[in-house]
Amino acid sequence: MRDQTLDQDLAGLSRTVRSSRPFDVAITVEPLRRGGGDPCHHITPDGAHWHASRMPTGVVTYRLTQDGRDGATARAWGPGAEEFLAGLETMLCLEENLDDFSPEHPKLKEAHRTVPGLRMLKTGRVMEALVPAILEQKVHTKASFASWRTLVREFGTKAPGPAPTGLMVAPDAETWRLIPSWKYHRANVGPQRAQTIVRAARVADSIERTATLDPTEAAQRLRSLPGIGVWTVAETAQRAFGDADALSVGDYHLAAVVGWSLLGHPIDDDMMIEYLRPLQPHRYRAVRLLGLSGQAYKPKFGPRDPITDHRHH
Repeated sequence: MRDQTLDQDLAGLSRTVRSSRPFDVAITVEPLRRGGGDPCHHITPDGAHWHASRMPTGVVTYRLTQDGRDGATARAWGPGAEEFLAGLETMLCLEENLDDFSPEHPKLKEAHRTVPGLRMLKTGRVMEALVPAILEQKVHTKASFASWRTLVREFGTKAPGPAPTGLMVAPDAETWRLIPSWKYHRANVGPQRAQTIVRAARVADSIERTATLDPTEAAQRLRSLPGIGVWTVAETAQRAFGDADALSVGDYHLAAVVGWSLLGHPIDDDMMIEYLRPLQPHRYRAVRLLGLSGQAYKPKFGPRDPITDHRHH
C-alpha cells in the first residue's frame, strides 16, 4: 500500500479538456512565464509547461501538455490540485466567444487565420500577476526578470510534487509584505516599486476578490491603489482576468510596433488607442496575434535603453 500511494502521488491528479476549435497550449500560457529563468514556470525538453501557483485551497504544481489539435492534458500535485483542475477550462478560456472579433486590416485577418489556437488566460490569481507587473514598471525587462528570480528564489517555497529542479511557488502576500526594504534594494527593485508591492500585499484579500468582478470594474479597483496605473492593470488583467481588451497603454514599445506594423509609421499611445478602437473588446488579442503571426514590426535604430541598477543608488 505504501508504494502504491507513493506512485499515485508521483502521478498526480490528471484531467484532459477540449475546445470546440483548435487550441494551442504553448502560446496560450506563454504570458505566465517571466523570462527564460522564471523559477515559477519551466518548459521541459518534452515541451511540457510546468507552473507553480497558490490556489485558495493551497499550493499547486501543474504540468500542461498539448493533446491533439484541440485539447490539453493537465497533471497537478499539492493541496490545490483538485481546485486547479476543476477550473482548467475557465483558466484556459477554452470556449471564449469570438463572434464579435472580425478585424479588417489584412495583417490582422491573416494573423487570426494562421494562429487559431490562441486563448486568453483567466488564472484568477491576481497577486501572482500583479507583483511581477509592478516589478516591470518603467525598467528594462531583463532587469525586472532578474529581480523576480532573485526574490522568488529567496522568499518563495519549493513546488510540490515531482516538479523540475528549481521550480518554486512565489511568496504569499504576507511574505511580500514583510520582505525588508534592503532585500528589495539588493534585488535591484527601487523604493517606489517596493513600496507599491508592500501596499498591495497589505490589501491582498481585496485584490484577489477583483477576479470575481467585471474586468472594467476590477481595473478601476486596482487603479485606486497608489503606484498602480493603466499599464500595470492591463498586464495583470491579461493573465488573471482573461481580458482580451487589456491594452498595455504606456508600454515603451507597443504603440510604435502597432504603428509600424499596421500603418507603416510610428504612432503614440493616444493614436494607438484611437486606431484600435474598432477592435474593442479584443485589442489585446489583436496585438498578441500580430506578434505570434510574425507580422509585428519595428525598425531597429537608435541606442538601446540602459539597464538601471538601483543597487548603486
